Order: sequence, then C-alpha cells, then structure tokens
Amino acid sequence: MDYSISYLIRESICDGADRIMNEFDIKPILESLFFVSDSPIRLETLVDILPESNQEAILEGIRQIQAEYEDCSKGIELTEIAGGYQFRTKPGWAGWVNRLKRAKAVKLSQAALETLAIVAYRQPVIRPAIEEIRGVDSGSVLHTLLEKGLIKIMGRKDLPGRPIVYGTTKTFLELFSLNALSDLPNLQEIQPPRASEEILEKPSSSSSPLGEEGWSEEEKVE
Repeated sequence: MDYSISYLIRESICDGADRIMNEFDIKPILESLFFVSDSPIRLETLVDILPESNQEAILEGIRQIQAEYEDCSKGIELTEIAGGYQFRTKPGWAGWVNRLKRAKAVKLSQAALETLAIVAYRQPVIRPAIEEIRGVDSGSVLHTLLEKGLIKIMGRKDLPGRPIVYGTTKTFLELFSLNALSDLPNLQEIQPPRASEEILEKPSSSSSPLGEEGWSEEEKVE
C-alpha cells in the first residue's frame, strides 16, 4: 500500500514537471532578451540564462522569431552577427532611426578603408606589411582605426623592433553586419584582379600567419 502511494505521488510530480516544460514558451522570453540587449547574445549565453530549456529548443525559438520578423511589415529583424543574435533595424528604415538617435554614421576615408581591408584579409598583420601593399606610411590611419575600435593589437612579432600585430574586432563584424570573418566576400569578386592579388597573395618577409614562428604569444593582448 505504501509503495502504491509513493508511486502515485512520484508519477504525479513527473506529470506536473512535464506539463510545465510543455507549457514553457521560450519564444517570448528570447524576444524579450534580444529586445533589451545592446549587443549580440551568444547561444552559449542563452543556454546559461535558460536552464529550464535546452539548446535545441532555443535554436527553434530563434528560428521562429527570425521567420516572424522576415515579414515586410516588420521594421526590425533578428540577425546572426558577430557570433551572436541581435535585433537590428532593417536597412530600409535606418534613416528614420538615425533621426531619432541623431547618430552620426561611421565615416572612413579612402585610406582608412584600404588599410582596414588589408587588416581584415591579411590578419594577423604588421604595419610594414600593410605599408608594403599600400606604398605609403599607414601609422596615422592605424591609430584612427584603433580609436574607432575597428582593429585591435593582437601581440608583437619576434622581429627587430618587435612590430605590433593587428587584427579586426567584434565592432568591425557588427559594423559590416558579419557573423564571422569567413563571411567576408571573396576579394577577387569585388576588386580588380591585380589589386586583390596584392592583398591576398603578395609575399612579404615582414608578415607571417599568427601562431607560426616569428611572433611572440607572450605579449598577446586580449
């Protein structure tokens, strides 16, 4: 008799837990989190915030939100960007949002765009390698890009003078609506052949991939 009562109680508790999980609608919770966040939220963070759920259910909730906001009547969309997810204004309505925020668009000179492109496609890269491609001094341009948070110092290379190694930042990904560096367009498709070959293939004695012999990880900057 006692066994039967215990069994019934246990079954009742399990049924109640199942009902709670079945009734747990993750979509509005995710929608609220994305709405209040100023930066992309990583999937790992969502899993930590929502222990009541699981990764598969969270991804399904994200897909539902993305599908809903694809509708042309919606002014925002859920975008996978910089390694996470974020609500962003659809490009067609950005002008009105800028009026409200009185935000100034990020403006980059031709020299800054050239330098940023070299860093993006050749990173990790040092200043002499950048100047070898551009043919002019790039110190002030690199300083500007650092101030804007578009590039970062990744460490120093084990060469005379220990030159600084540069790479792009999460801000760079967000600004250009990229989820990862692998989303960068193929340079040959957007540049004349000679120019793209210079950036991607030009050999340089002053530049080598990060992690190969010739640079110091001891001075790596996070």
